[in-house]
Amino acid sequence: MLKERIVGTPALRKEGVAKVRGEARYIDDISFPDMIYGATVRSSVPRGRVVKIEFGEGIPWDEFVVVSARDIPGENVIALINKDWPCLVSEQVNHPEEPILLLGHRDRHLLPKAVAAVRIEYETLPSVHSIEESERGDVIVWGEDNIFKKFLIHKGDVDAAWNQADFIVEGEYTTGAQEHLYIENNGVIAAYTPEEGLTIWGSMQCPYYVHKSLVGLTRLPEDKVRIIQVETGGAFGGKEDYPSMIGAHAALLAMKSGRPVKIMYDRLEDMVATTKRHPSRSRIRTAVSKDGKLLAADIDFALDGGAYSTLSPTVLSRGTIHAGGPYCWPNIRVRSKAFATNCPPHGAFRGFGAPQSLFAIERHMDRVAEAIGMAPEELRRRNFLHKGLTTATGQEIREDVDLEHLLSRALELSDYYAKRERFDRENPGAKKKKGIGIAAFLHGSGFTGSGERYLNSVAAVDATAEGKVRVLVSSTEFGQGTNTILCQIAAEALRIDYEAVEIVQPDTSMVPNTGPTVASRTTMIVGKLVHSAAIGLQQTLQASGLLGESWTTDEFSAAAKEYIARHGRLYSSSRYEPPPNVYWDDVNYRGEAYPAFAWAVYVAEVTVDMVTYGVTVDDFVAVQEVGRVLNPVLATGQIEGGVAQGIGYALYEKVQWEQGRMRNGQMTNYIIPTSQDIPPIRVFFEEIPFTYGAYGAKGIGELPMDGPAPAIVNAVSHATGEDFNGIPLLPEDICLRLRFSHAVPTEAFAV
Repeated sequence: MLKERIVGTPALRKEGVAKVRGEARYIDDISFPDMIYGATVRSSVPRGRVVKIEFGEGIPWDEFVVVSARDIPGENVIALINKDWPCLVSEQVNHPEEPILLLGHRDRHLLPKAVAAVRIEYETLPSVHSIEESERGDVIVWGEDNIFKKFLIHKGDVDAAWNQADFIVEGEYTTGAQEHLYIENNGVIAAYTPEEGLTIWGSMQCPYYVHKSLVGLTRLPEDKVRIIQVETGGAFGGKEDYPSMIGAHAALLAMKSGRPVKIMYDRLEDMVATTKRHPSRSRIRTAVSKDGKLLAADIDFALDGGAYSTLSPTVLSRGTIHAGGPYCWPNIRVRSKAFATNCPPHGAFRGFGAPQSLFAIERHMDRVAEAIGMAPEELRRRNFLHKGLTTATGQEIREDVDLEHLLSRALELSDYYAKRERFDRENPGAKKKKGIGIAAFLHGSGFTGSGERYLNSVAAVDATAEGKVRVLVSSTEFGQGTNTILCQIAAEALRIDYEAVEIVQPDTSMVPNTGPTVASRTTMIVGKLVHSAAIGLQQTLQASGLLGESWTTDEFSAAAKEYIARHGRLYSSSRYEPPPNVYWDDVNYRGEAYPAFAWAVYVAEVTVDMVTYGVTVDDFVAVQEVGRVLNPVLATGQIEGGVAQGIGYALYEKVQWEQGRMRNGQMTNYIIPTSQDIPPIRVFFEEIPFTYGAYGAKGIGELPMDGPAPAIVNAVSHATGEDFNGIPLLPEDICLRLRFSHAVPTEAFAV
């Protein structure tokens, strides 16, 4: 019997050696005989009708495969939530860079010239490019009112609470679009024969999403569409929805040409044409008592969804549910809308709407504290959720929560009080002002509401004829550690060596549908399914009499080999079962929004240069409770990476739009932080195991994206004494505010 536990240890990455040695094969490392290359002809206008398409001179068009919407065998749609996102334009363009034609040729270097030689004449139509323009409704670009989706959360009696308030504080907060900037651009290969059907190899997060889209698009039987994820160089949500689009394009070229087709975006095409984080606007009005108790909140939360709805309804949902932050509101109303504009569709990005609404509420909490004359940490402490209280949706917190302890530890580790006092004393007249700010937040683990019930996910474990154990899931590895964590869980459950467990590369012909690799669900939910399936495998061997009450890894392997020799395949699967007493009302948005929440308090220390107005993050303390930490190295890496990405979101990354087109679609003019811009990130965990997670784990991947931006902007406001309520907060924004601060109206008042 294995004596040492594997869960909770820093087990080495399963795919790490191949990556370090350069043996891992990404999509652009793969070629097939007789393969051609594909490229996309895109729209140049934000909105209009296609009048004429001409193929210019100087290109041997007879050598090209050309695909238009007329070549689509099935529905011209990328299937996500609503069926409104066309695979190829058939008549009307709704955003710049929208795909109109596909070109295929054996010479990949000839393709850019051919794309440039295609001339498209449009009848232009009026377009909208912001939440405000879409909201006014002067130009309708989607449906009857430009609204993809809206939600209402209502708890208590908000309207009555204003009369009880000693203070009412109002504010408006904005966040910008953010580019994923994964290391590897989007790419796929498609191959098709009538006998074998269609196979897609791609850099992706969700193979079964691609499968669903291609079945509808091609009208092929489900078993004739096979999706294989290859080594994927980063995603952050950017390869949740878009691989269905590029996979569909490659498939259409392959089906028309009869040859394997590779489409590989360069960085410019990837940045200007694919999805980004939704820009947001939050308007918050709160009622507060003079002793710092939150009495009510009225929150209006809006997202810019871009030209098609894609994943906007679910991004809006998570942002709406997180809008109240980790606080107990006796009365709260959250109204939210996702608006259509003529930008490329915005999509999934780490945090999925929560970073937007949590930025707003955490900036607002500092402004409430200032209005009532209370320290920001004390205001938070007096209003934290804890066990037995209810969230905005009425979800009772049933698991232990100790946000007060997280806050105290973060303040102590950052030396918060001493620094805040020193900065206040030294800042007047200083050319470099220092500030320190906090943010407290939560993040729901798993799909929202009834999502996990609808997914009905299945994970499996089997054994090979050589006695190796394999994990069979559609959950994908793209740098976050899925392969390692799931193998650790299986090894721990079976009490065998970690090295004796392998994970199968996600391939829809070989692995069950475990649901998408999103929503901080893989370790908690899929891990629990892997644990259950592994126990089933062990019980099968014990029931067969081949395995006793204790065993070594070699004995387990021998028993598995013997079982397969006698009976055939040794296989065990597990299907998702929701925790008991979990109920969600989809209509009224009430009840248990998530099986569990992860919790955190972050502290940022900054310096603001009063000559250049540049901000430097000097120190960062991240304290979080994510249930049981199954691999401390991977967990710490998730937090460090998320904080670094959050620093970019707060201070550097600004998408420059011009009529719906990204103007700065290159890594030379879209600025992200480098290692020189990242401070020491000090990561600390508190562990309160979650009853229904794998070995007590909760979600972790998205949590660290939520807190850095408000903590940093709160610190900048502390340093300068000015309100900053939008991100990215660039030096020019600080310069303008400090020079014209006298023009800023107050939005907080006593009643």
